[in-house]
Amino acid sequence: MSGANSSSLTPAFFILNGIPGLETAHIWISLPFLLMYIIAVVGNCGLIYLIGHEETLHKPMYYFLALLSFTDVTLCTTTVPNMLCIFWFNLKEINFNACLAQMFFVHMLTGMESGVLMLMALDRYVAICYPLRYATILTNPVIAKAGFATFLRSVILIIPFTFLTKRLPYCRGNVIPHTYCDHMSVAKVSCGSVKVNAIYGLMAALLIGAFDICCISVSYTMILRAVVSLSSSDARHKAFSTCTSHICAIVITYVPAFFTFFAHRFGGQSIPHHIHIIVANLYLLLPPTMNPIVYGVKTKPIREGIIKFLFGDKFGIS
Repeated sequence: MSGANSSSLTPAFFILNGIPGLETAHIWISLPFLLMYIIAVVGNCGLIYLIGHEETLHKPMYYFLALLSFTDVTLCTTTVPNMLCIFWFNLKEINFNACLAQMFFVHMLTGMESGVLMLMALDRYVAICYPLRYATILTNPVIAKAGFATFLRSVILIIPFTFLTKRLPYCRGNVIPHTYCDHMSVAKVSCGSVKVNAIYGLMAALLIGAFDICCISVSYTMILRAVVSLSSSDARHKAFSTCTSHICAIVITYVPAFFTFFAHRFGGQSIPHHIHIIVANLYLLLPPTMNPIVYGVKTKPIREGIIKFLFGDKFGIS
């Protein structure tokens, strides 16, 4: 009997309702999301190809950028196609286990993205503070181990989300007012206590996000001290200019992340639900869309590599 009761409290599928209150505008809302997704896929895949193809980009900074691009394009691909099906074809049903899988990949990849940004900050710290030892410190094996450790951390910390969510009873229905399966959005559909989910979610956010931000802050404090101590203004400008793209990527990633995190836990009724859903989608789409543009515009070797790929040697770039 207990097995039957447990089974009856686990829905076969959930219904993702899209953006509540803006159902009539779903088609129009989908257009900028589609454009951003196309830019994200083309831009990030282009960066990965360029970094792999151009020998001048076979350096630690660009290997980390390729890892960030791979993470970004995978992240937005886990949500956007399904979201567009909701907006265009009203296909709102998602299998219970598929929802848990999407939830895992969304949170694992956002954790991975944060970790890669932290690794990129450490890369800039080594490049500016220890330039003569840069190549010997950040060897290919070290880069591979750092990337794998970041991936493993995200998997270990996020996989409990699926078990914590699966154990909950769902007797209030199966409608999720969201465009994708987010941990707390799914948990709040439950009629059971979600206190453990909320506490563990906060702990995971601290172990990933807070730790990464702390490392980034320390790295840039040390970088700033090293740059300020340089005697030449040109040297100071050149050293700090190598960090501008990364600082832009940090801002683009963490600002919507902070909004989404705090709105879920402390926003209450003060923030309209459709605003929260739109920002949550931008949180997954904005970094993958903007990072290739920022790095393509701000980073000279990438800019030259793109010109060389598109136009050959017509512009005298060897």
